Amino acid sequence: MNTPARRPGPYTIADWLAQPEGSRLELIDGNLVEKAAPTIQHGVAQLGTGSSIRDAFHRRGGGAGKPGGWWIATEVDLVLDERGYRPDLAGWRRERMPTMPQERPLTVRPDWLCEIVSESNRATDTVTKLRRYHQAGVPHYWILDQVDRTLTVYRHQPDGYLVALRAEASEKVRPEPFEAVEFHVAEFFGDDPADDPP
Repeated sequence: MNTPARRPGPYTIADWLAQPEGSRLELIDGNLVEKAAPTIQHGVAQLGTGSSIRDAFHRRGGGAGKPGGWWIATEVDLVLDERGYRPDLAGWRRERMPTMPQERPLTVRPDWLCEIVSESNRATDTVTKLRRYHQAGVPHYWILDQVDRTLTVYRHQPDGYLVALRAEASEKVRPEPFEAVEFHVAEFFGDDPADDPP
């Protein structure tokens, strides 16, 4: 794949959408920012978190341990405040978005976003995106840190995000906005808790 030479910024949403298919780029504050190259650990954590949340919540209605009420997706192109993102995981309450939209990029603000952090993208996810997602009004932002194996759950407050929960992989938690179900944090990293020593 030939990557076209980039002109000096600032870039626009049209520029971002015109990038070659398969580009791992986001448009943040007029700059095209490359997402971290996916590692197997990142892929396993993305799948582990997505499948755990999806199993219980990506459905219309409830049931024992499966409250439903959400759309859960991975790697969706998303525009918020004229910035272009491709979060690792995103969720929308069905009461706000009753049908799954077909357009690209999506412009409906998610109710939940999750980024899986590695060393190469740490500042973008823990500083820049945290500020921009708050500015855009995203109610809940999760950071799943592969290095220290922690989950940090942020809740939107007028003056900034409040840390609602910080948990290690060994813990069982009920993280907002999915507190109706208890999760073993290790499952978000793709671990099988049954393999843990008693």
